[in-house]
Amino acid sequence: MAVLFQCIIHNFYENRAINFILIRYTLDMAAYNEWSTKYNPKGISSMTKTYVLDTNVLIQAPYALQCFEDNNIILPVAVLEELDNLKIAEGETGANARQAIRYLEQLRGKGNLTEGVSLPEGGILRLEINHINEPLPQGFKEEKNDNRILKVCKGVQKTTDNVILITKDIVVRIKAQLMGITAEDFTTEQAPVAKEQYTGRMDVYAVEDKFSNFKKKGIDSKDVYELDENGERKEVHPVLNQFFLLSADQSTKKTQLGRFDGERIVPLRYKKTMPFGVKPRNVGQYFLQEALMEDADKAPLVIVKGMAGTAKTFYSLAVGLEKVMEDKDHPYRKIIISRPNAQFDDDIGFLPGDEQEKIAPLIRPAIDNLELLVDQDEKERFANENELSGKIAELFEREIILPQAMNFIRGRSITQSYLIIDEAQNLTPKQAKGIITRAGKGTKVILLGDPNQIDNPLLDERTNGLSYAAEKMKNSPYCYQITLSPEECERSALAMDAIKRFD
Repeated sequence: MAVLFQCIIHNFYENRAINFILIRYTLDMAAYNEWSTKYNPKGISSMTKTYVLDTNVLIQAPYALQCFEDNNIILPVAVLEELDNLKIAEGETGANARQAIRYLEQLRGKGNLTEGVSLPEGGILRLEINHINEPLPQGFKEEKNDNRILKVCKGVQKTTDNVILITKDIVVRIKAQLMGITAEDFTTEQAPVAKEQYTGRMDVYAVEDKFSNFKKKGIDSKDVYELDENGERKEVHPVLNQFFLLSADQSTKKTQLGRFDGERIVPLRYKKTMPFGVKPRNVGQYFLQEALMEDADKAPLVIVKGMAGTAKTFYSLAVGLEKVMEDKDHPYRKIIISRPNAQFDDDIGFLPGDEQEKIAPLIRPAIDNLELLVDQDEKERFANENELSGKIAELFEREIILPQAMNFIRGRSITQSYLIIDEAQNLTPKQAKGIITRAGKGTKVILLGDPNQIDNPLLDERTNGLSYAAEKMKNSPYCYQITLSPEECERSALAMDAIKRFD
């Protein structure tokens, strides 16, 4: 027994978790208690982790302190100082900083934060004010808050195992690696990797006799199939409101378009519609048209992902103009269009003019598309630039289209409106949720974006609000989704060629 005990202690630091189990269950309880008193006086499980949080985690997800289960959390004092500086910031940044601070105040009422306070979800939160003299690599500035946080990580490592820095900042994660610190992204709000994300569409095959009756009766999902990489038939498990391109298995040139309504794959209702004179040019646009044309009571949310040039904004505006100006039932009072910039939700007060003039640069892409819609004669469209500009200006003057600053959408209840959020890949998950929940009765929300073109430095293809919302709203009866493929680019031959070459 004594020899076994010495061997385990000797190799303990090689694999602490495994040896902890060996000691616990191989030795008798007296030997285990002797080991525990000498080598683990605090009774800390080898599986417990200590997370050091960066400020940007709380700014994106102010509830992050509640997401680490029974593990321990350390907040460097530099984070507290940054939260204090950001609490007066405009928009989402300031609101999230204040929310995080209020939660810390609740915890402060339960004990001393510098000594550690138990979290309701388990684990302990501690405010770390030490380790200011930890050395940094040459070239790292002492006064920089990121480096102050790295100092804390390095200092805590000396007395604690399993220390992990959680930060949204890629550069900080790289610097952490240089210092031998484990660093990770905040993954609670992550969508799957791009190739595994829900696209809202599927190509399937149908047996000939069932295929021929599709327009009259639809088709049961059991009567369609995919082909795997070996050419073998694969069973299909459709998602509610998922779109389908069906091919007859005896003649693949025969195709039909449908949508799964929860029971069967049914034909598209709006296939022959031409909203504002626009006709779909590819399969993806037929699916997109179906989603946009559906009434707000059946499809109040549409999420569209696709590369540049796939007509996301163009088609959304075409349907909006059709519904607001041409539809005799006038289902929407107006089109509201908004677009986050790279510095989402920043104060726009420094720009000259009123709100509409301030946000005009952000909606320039929408105006480019309106030029194509208000005058669809390609030969004469730009013959009179003043006349063309006047037609577009009239849409804004009559408030048929209303540009809206993103930070003014929060807190509103938007009713009977057609709300377009362009470049939604620059939203955080919380911001996407905030916009979707602004939809009042009769409002349709359209989120458009390309997860491959993200300007927000703290987001990526998995953590952006567009992709996150798409995964969360998958299988919702109130949401239609479609991802447009690169082959469905309609901007120009050059744009299509560039997409293929740069992919």
